[in-house]
Amino acid sequence: MDIQKPLISSPQILRNLQFIILGGVILYFGRNVFIPVSYALFISFVLYPVCAWMEKRGAGRLTAIIIAITLLLLFGLMLVSLLMQQVLSFVGELPSLRSKLFDGIEQLSQFVSDAFGISKEKQNVWIDRISGQSGFNVVQFLRTMISASAYTAVMLVLVPVYAVLILYHRSQWLKIVFQIFPSEGSDKLREIIMLTVKAYYSFIKGMGAVYLIVGILNSIGLLLLGVPHAILFGFIASVLTFIPYIGITVGSLLPITIAWITYDSIWYPIGIICIFVFVQYLEANVIFPMAVSRRLNVNTLVTLLAIFTGGILWGMSGMILFVPFVGIAKLIADYNPKWKTVSLILGKDQKH
Repeated sequence: MDIQKPLISSPQILRNLQFIILGGVILYFGRNVFIPVSYALFISFVLYPVCAWMEKRGAGRLTAIIIAITLLLLFGLMLVSLLMQQVLSFVGELPSLRSKLFDGIEQLSQFVSDAFGISKEKQNVWIDRISGQSGFNVVQFLRTMISASAYTAVMLVLVPVYAVLILYHRSQWLKIVFQIFPSEGSDKLREIIMLTVKAYYSFIKGMGAVYLIVGILNSIGLLLLGVPHAILFGFIASVLTFIPYIGITVGSLLPITIAWITYDSIWYPIGIICIFVFVQYLEANVIFPMAVSRRLNVNTLVTLLAIFTGGILWGMSGMILFVPFVGIAKLIADYNPKWKTVSLILGKDQKH
C-alpha cells in the first residue's frame, strides 16, 4: 500500500520557520537602517517614471532626479503646511471644547451613577487608580517627543539622499540583482522589475487620487452637518482608510466626539457615521476601481497581518511600509511560476 508523501517535509518547514525568525530579528534590530532605505526605495519607484520621462527629453540623469525630488518635497511641504493650519486652528479652540468636554464627562458620570449605582467617589477612585498605573511622566514624555523629532529630522535628510543615490545608480543595482539571481535570467528579471515599478507607480498615483476624492467627500459631508474643522477630520479619515475596516472606524471617533460635545445631540454623531459609511461604500465600489487601474490584489487578512507585524517590528513606519512590501511580493509572485503558492496565499479570491 503506497502512502502519499507530504508536499512539504518537516525539515523544510523547520528551515522556513528558522528563516522567518532570523529575518524578523534582522528587521527588528536593523530597523534604523532599513526604514529610511525602504522609504527611499518606494520614493524611487514613484519617481522613476518621471525621471525616465525627463531623461528621454534631453535632461541629464542627475538633473532629472533633482527636479523630481524637489517637486516631491515642495508638494509634501505644501500638504504639511495645510495640515498644520488646520491643526493649529483646532488647538486654538481646545479651551472652549475642554469646558464642554468636562460637562459631557459630568453628565456621563451622573448617568453611570444613576444607571449602575456606582457613586461618583468610587468612579474617581477608579480613575485615579488607572491613571496611577499608567505611569505617565511628563519628563519621559518630553524626552520621547524630542527623540522622535530628532529622528524625524534625520529621516527628512537621509531619505531624499538615499532616493537620489538609488535612482542615479539604478543600472548598477540592476547588475547586482542579476548577479544575486543568475538562474532567473537577466531579461526575465528586468521584465519583472519594470512591471513591478510600473504597477507600483500606477497604484500609488491611483491611491493619491482615492485619498483626495474621499477626503473631499468626507469634508463636504462634515461641512454640511456643521462639524468644526471638517477638512482636517475629513482627510484624516481618508488617509486612515488604508487600514481595512479599522481605519474608517478610528478616523470617525474624533469628529463624532467633537460633534457630540459641540451640539450635545445624538443625531450629529449618527449623521457622521452615515456619511462615513456612505463614502466608504463609494470608495470600495466606485472610486477605488476607477482610480486604481492596477490593484495589488492582497487579501484583507494578509494586509491586517502586515500592518500588525510592521507595527511590532518597525512601529508606525512598519505599519506604513509593510503593506507595500507585501504588495510588491504579490506582484513578483504573479510573474514567477515558482512563487505560485505565495501568490495564492497573498492574493484575493477572484471567484465572485
